Amino acid sequence: RLRGAPVTVRFVTNTTKESKRDLLARLTGLGFDIAEHEIFTSLTAARNLLEQQQVRPLLLVDDRALPDFTGIGTDNPNAVVVGLAPEHFHYEMMNRAFR
Repeated sequence: RLRGAPVTVRFVTNTTKESKRDLLARLTGLGFDIAEHEIFTSLTAARNLLEQQQVRPLLLVDDRALPDFTGIGTDNPNAVVVGLAPEHFHYEMMNRAFR
């Protein structure tokens, strides 16, 4: 019914563990009729802010989330993006993030 109504449809999630492409594959596998541009995640919001602020992040996110940051410069970081990524939360990485 929503697709036939004069409204914009979006699927919104706060997941930071997987890219939009992975999420799309999972949702279509469950039978959802959905396009990638209809998905808005917290990673989408983070990427938008990075682009708006023109900063270079240290990405403390799960490796499966990295595709959502393709094209974002990460050399000589001056910002930190934190997601659910326990494998990246160790002394060396946290020390780097605080610096």
